[in-house]
Amino acid sequence: MEEVKMLPYGIADFVDLRGKNRYCVDKTMFLPRLEAAGDFLFLIRPRRFGKSIFLSMLKEYYDISRQDRFDELFKGLWIAEHPTKLKGKYQVIYFDFSQADTGSGDLAENFHSYCSIKLKAFAQQYAEYYNEDFCEEVNAFGTNSSAQLIYICTQAKMKGHQLYLIIDEYDNFTNNVLNERGQEVYHALTHATGFYREVFKIYKAYFNRILMMGISPVTLDDLTSGFNIALNISTEPIFNMMLGFSETDVRTMLQYYKDAGLLKADIEAMIAEMKPWYDNYCFAEECLKTDPKMFNCDMVVYYVRHYLQYGTSPKQMLDVNTRTDYTKMKRLVELDGMGDEQRSIIREIVAKGKIETFLNLSFPAERIYDRDNFVSLLYYYGMLTMTGDAGIAIELGIPNNNVRKQYYEYLLTEYQQVAKLDFMTMIRAFQGMAMRGDWHPTLQLITDAYTKTSSVRTGIEGERNLQGFFTAYLSINAFYLTAPEVELNHGYCDLFLMPDHVRYPQTAHSYIIELKYLSAKATDAQAETQWQEAVEQIHRYANGERVQQMCNGTQLHPLIVQMRGDELLRMEEIFCD
Repeated sequence: MEEVKMLPYGIADFVDLRGKNRYCVDKTMFLPRLEAAGDFLFLIRPRRFGKSIFLSMLKEYYDISRQDRFDELFKGLWIAEHPTKLKGKYQVIYFDFSQADTGSGDLAENFHSYCSIKLKAFAQQYAEYYNEDFCEEVNAFGTNSSAQLIYICTQAKMKGHQLYLIIDEYDNFTNNVLNERGQEVYHALTHATGFYREVFKIYKAYFNRILMMGISPVTLDDLTSGFNIALNISTEPIFNMMLGFSETDVRTMLQYYKDAGLLKADIEAMIAEMKPWYDNYCFAEECLKTDPKMFNCDMVVYYVRHYLQYGTSPKQMLDVNTRTDYTKMKRLVELDGMGDEQRSIIREIVAKGKIETFLNLSFPAERIYDRDNFVSLLYYYGMLTMTGDAGIAIELGIPNNNVRKQYYEYLLTEYQQVAKLDFMTMIRAFQGMAMRGDWHPTLQLITDAYTKTSSVRTGIEGERNLQGFFTAYLSINAFYLTAPEVELNHGYCDLFLMPDHVRYPQTAHSYIIELKYLSAKATDAQAETQWQEAVEQIHRYANGERVQQMCNGTQLHPLIVQMRGDELLRMEEIFCD
């Protein structure tokens, strides 16, 4: 009887994946598409979407020195029955620039030292294809990786060998430099005679095929004249599903472990629980109506791993390992150039859950804070995804609760610096909301804090900012999924607190919250008119059939909060038939 495959949690090496009997989601059917797309390709995807394991698989497939292991490594995968003519035809140089140190010392020395180690390993691996002194000649250049690379490529061309360059995290080194050492140092290494730029000029001249992957288009744009031959396939429809898991992939994985007797849970219930947290990514506008949305694969494996070990879903749906990714993104959007416009964009995204923009495929580092570039950067980092057609523009939205939580954390950090709320007091108040229907203490805490934050609300439209503020603080609670702009009965309620009965089945109350904002100069008559409109709206929402389904048997509390400037006018529960 075949041994049950282990989950590939934290595995980024294809040989380990296959050699240690790990579960494998087959993506090999995309290899012919990559071959047909061109010789020099570039693709951007967010972190934790399987880039590294895919590139590792690519290396094993095309590596001429691995031909004797093809059946062992690819047995049972699509490509084993459909091999291409280029299988096993290349000597492969494989770089992962996340391994090049940027933390201390000389940047050029650190970078060349890493590349030199990889090139010396290349020389040893393929020594039999070259003259006897090949390895010695490569070593003779010391840590001058540019000279080593030119020598290797020259020798390969003379011998008639084909070279394939694969670069994982092509932009990691430069992104870290931008974050840690600033714009001036970054510019020096990617422009003019900067060493990073010079290295990419060498790539341009010597390789038969190149595939680079990363998370940002910034570095590529800054290197354009040094490396201008790569085709950016990031938004091409045929590669939309190449990285990440489709729902079919997830369902097949769950069924495998269920058939093996290791999973006792209901598959449909597990998928329904995962979808709001890990799903809903789309990377090609043409695929919005044709392809299934994609799951973050690392998140799915994290969730399934917990289920297999403990028989239940994780209480914390957000994998703590992604915190490092969020920290990097957070540092990037907090560079000195970020101003009120960018903060306004983030608050708009939090309040509305979406934003319209022109998605830019590349832009230089010094233009990160232009509106469309900034929104595009959030998209490439996985903080937004394609959600709809907006004419000549594109609608980008928050893909799932996992990402939404990260936006809330960003806002909370900013708000807490101005009007600090004690989170333990908030958590106790949330428990009162969930168990006893005692909502007033929670909303009073939030409205009191809101009145103290005018300094971080400059230039922000009032009601949108109010909604973002409430959403950020309400997201602290664990009893509810906090959903803004939920469509209910021919309208969109500002906030819906949907009980999370999977983790907290004792939650007995749910909430619709309608937020209304008036300028400080608004009259009492205007306030009364607005209030009556809000009462009519919330009656309509509360009586909708979908609301009752989402409440999941809890008592629904329709609430209206009305602010005039920084003043709380009214905060009441509206009792509906």
